[in-house]
Amino acid sequence: MNAKELRGKKPQELAAELLALYREQFNLRMQKGTGQLSKPDRVRTVRRAIARVKTVIHEMNQAASGAK
Repeated sequence: MNAKELRGKKPQELAAELLALYREQFNLRMQKGTGQLSKPDRVRTVRRAIARVKTVIHEMNQAASGAK
């Protein structure tokens, strides 16, 4: 999901997306630890998606605090 799509979501939806990404990251770490990781590139993709969501959340918080 790109940043443009994320900016169109509500903060609650972004929080849910972030939680899902954290869970996926945890599952990938467990798979890596047990040697069952089939797509090692997915770790990098999930890590970057988490950063993207956190960036959009931060931008929304900055915009909300700046508007007051």
